[in-house]
Amino acid sequence: MENHRLVLPEHLNQFGYLFGGYLLMWVDEVAWMAASLEFTGCQFVTVGMEAIAFHKSVKQGAILRFETTLARTGRTSVTYEVSVLQDETEIFSNSVSLVRIDETGAKQFLPKR
Repeated sequence: MENHRLVLPEHLNQFGYLFGGYLLMWVDEVAWMAASLEFTGCQFVTVGMEAIAFHKSVKQGAILRFETTLARTGRTSVTYEVSVLQDETEIFSNSVSLVRIDETGAKQFLPKR
């Protein structure tokens, strides 16, 4: 799955660069969207990300491309690899794991595919 995001003034830190918290939120969001589209009707919550390392700073006006691919499917969880690119250069990548839950918050098995 591919998605895009425009870096606006409200996304910048005190030094004029993209605040890392926004990038992490967007990575989490695109992973959740990928899981929700791939496993229609299931509810997911994020349970983890790999180590966080930012590769390049990002300025206002940048258009970021998010590429999301399914990396692993477990009994109750899925993991997606998310790469963030600016002008074909990867600026960030991470694995995001999500677990399927029911309305009470208990883990639930993924449907058979």
